[in-house]
Amino acid sequence: MVYQQQLRFSTRGRGTNNISRDIDTVIRSSGIHQGICQIFIHHTSASLILCENADPTVRTDLERFMKKIVPDGDSLYQHIDEGPDDMPAHIRTVLTQSTLSIPVDQGRNTLGTWQGIYLWEHRTHPHPHQRRVTVTVMGE
Repeated sequence: MVYQQQLRFSTRGRGTNNISRDIDTVIRSSGIHQGICQIFIHHTSASLILCENADPTVRTDLERFMKKIVPDGDSLYQHIDEGPDDMPAHIRTVLTQSTLSIPVDQGRNTLGTWQGIYLWEHRTHPHPHQRRVTVTVMGE
C-alpha cells in the first residue's frame, strides 16, 4: 500500500523548523503499520535534516558552521539573482538533503529518542517562503 500527502510550510528567514509532528500525523493517517516514510522537499534553497531535537544549540551550531563554510555575499558567486544569500542557499541545500527516509513500525515513525525532522530554510529574507514537502508512506 502507498499513501501520499503534500504539506506546506511557511518559513520566515533562515533557520530550522521542526516538522516531526506533521510527519507523524501523515504516518498515522496512512493506516500503514510497517514500512517506510519518504519525505521530499520541492525546493533548491531549503532542505531536510534529521537532527538533535532536545538541545537547540545543536541547530544554532550547525547554522554557525554553515555561515563559516558558505558565507553570504562571497565574491566567488556569480549567481546572485535574488540577493547575496541566493547562491549560498543553493550550496547549503546541496550539502544537506532533499529527501529523508524514516522506518515505520506499529504505525509510527521509529526516530531515535533525540532525533527530530527539520525543514532548514536557507534564505535570509524575512518575508515568508512557502515550502512544499511531499510525504510518501509505503508498506502494509
